[in-house]
Amino acid sequence: MFYFGYVAFSPQRIVPKDAMPVKVISKMWAWSFEYEGGKESAILVVPINKPVKLNLTSLDVIHSLYISAFRIKEDCVPGKDNYMWFIGEREGEYNILCTEYCGLRHSYMESKVRVVPEDEYRKWLKELPEKAAETEGLTILKKNACTGCHTLDGTKLVSTSFKGLYGKMEIVITDGNERNIKVDDEYIKTSIYDPGKDVVKGYPKGVMKTYKGLIKEDELIKIIDYLKTIK
Repeated sequence: MFYFGYVAFSPQRIVPKDAMPVKVISKMWAWSFEYEGGKESAILVVPINKPVKLNLTSLDVIHSLYISAFRIKEDCVPGKDNYMWFIGEREGEYNILCTEYCGLRHSYMESKVRVVPEDEYRKWLKELPEKAAETEGLTILKKNACTGCHTLDGTKLVSTSFKGLYGKMEIVITDGNERNIKVDDEYIKTSIYDPGKDVVKGYPKGVMKTYKGLIKEDELIKIIDYLKTIK
């Protein structure tokens, strides 16, 4: 049993020398793919009949990248290097899923792998915008997995979106009572260090943990400065 199992398993770990490297970045609850040159996309696009090596990383918890059509699956473990490889032999679009339970929106952690002709891939990669440099505030938010619950584009997720948040009037529940509050420096500080105090109406209490001791005062200032910029 060991021999036949090893014969099947061994080729999956021996990556062809000419494989194209792609860095997979997993986080609650989304995938992103970084190509040579630092360009990044939300879906994986690869040329047909070309070996592709996926270097798997995680920014928060354990995720597991699964491409069912290719019968391949590997874990993305924080602080540990892992990889998988494949060859897309048919043009088309195939599902990417996470198969390791990773929190509230685990079942929504989906993406696609698109297999295209070589010339189409090169054209797509050339037209893909350069990855924008992150501000320190956004880097701190991502490092603490804040963007897993708060989006940056205005859409609703587990909690309010960061877009347009600063300066906005919100109805919050404080000690069981409703009150209007303006999102300012003090409110953001309270929300980070004592998230159960003023909970925005319509959202559950107790989902967010306190970041006291995890996010320092100088980092808090950088977060607030960033939130002021995304209108």
